[in-house]
Amino acid sequence: MTASIRAAAGLAVALIAGAAMAQPIDYRVETVASGLEHPWSLAFLPDGRMLVTERPGRLRLIDADGSLRAEPVQGVPEVHSGGQAGLFEVALAPDFEQSGTLLLSYACGTREQNNTCVARARFDGDRLRDVQTIFTAQPMKRGNAHYGGRIAFLPDGSFVLGLGDGFDFREQAQDPGNHIGTIVRLNLDGSYPEDNPFVGRADHAPEVFTYGHRNVQGVLYDAANQRLLAIEHGPRGGDELNVLEPGGNYGWPVVTFGLDYSGARITPFRSLSGFMPPAHHWSPSIAPAGMVIYRGTLFPEWDGDILVAALTQERGVHRMRISDGVVKREQLLLHDRDERVRDVRVGPDGSIFVLTDLAQDGRVLRLAPPGR
Repeated sequence: MTASIRAAAGLAVALIAGAAMAQPIDYRVETVASGLEHPWSLAFLPDGRMLVTERPGRLRLIDADGSLRAEPVQGVPEVHSGGQAGLFEVALAPDFEQSGTLLLSYACGTREQNNTCVARARFDGDRLRDVQTIFTAQPMKRGNAHYGGRIAFLPDGSFVLGLGDGFDFREQAQDPGNHIGTIVRLNLDGSYPEDNPFVGRADHAPEVFTYGHRNVQGVLYDAANQRLLAIEHGPRGGDELNVLEPGGNYGWPVVTFGLDYSGARITPFRSLSGFMPPAHHWSPSIAPAGMVIYRGTLFPEWDGDILVAALTQERGVHRMRISDGVVKREQLLLHDRDERVRDVRVGPDGSIFVLTDLAQDGRVLRLAPPGR
């Protein structure tokens, strides 16, 4: 697995600034469910229902007819909530139909001592059972920011988890001896695969797959091209789309296209030898918050396009295309709504589902061609 990702990671993808968008493709929008509080992640169950996480610490169940169950799913582990901390990803294991196994990522601990945790559980159709914490990012830290939290399964059954730098600890992202500012690769029981890049190296955490990240908000495995992709937040500008190479250093905070929130330069370097360059960067920042590759029949013109959720400038869903080694935005979906979009998924029927990040009335929206 790692060899194939390493080979694919040689792909060089350039940005054409201000490239003209292709002719937009029409779609319609329907509200599937509403009344959610900061919905963060969505998973489709085999029976047509959906699980949705709410950042304050609730796991919600949406029936196949779109009805949001009033009571949250029971059995969720204790979540540290506040600021950006809370319940993050719900990810179904590859054998979910047989085992009912899923993963939850969440902030654990207290404001003074916390980090990102992963729990494994069995969903019996109504509640979580056999809940077990299988990973706790180290070291514990103070504050309520930059946790990462996205999960992607790989063909060999392992999974990667994107993490953050805790905002106040960005220098630690250059130290692969801890988990701050890294992407870790784990087995389903929480152990590390023996072919991880730093296994057996002194002063290196064996779980670390890549490092030098600021706040990873999307990870996915692109099966068609055998590559692992990740997106992360920059500060003022410098959001990144990266092709991950095992052991790669992605630069933060030594190399970045972004500025500090004060406007000060974080570093004079946008590139340096030994650091992996981004495949694409957004400056100014759009705060990319989730991504998926479109595979489906409802929008055949979009096959293979990357859909990226955006929280800040140009809010909505950015439909991106890699063509002849160039990344460009083809279309901005939901731009007329000007709503923060936290996650984007492709449904079983090929329609597109998005989560709007609102405190009082977060929604699950479905995008489909007119008449479908």
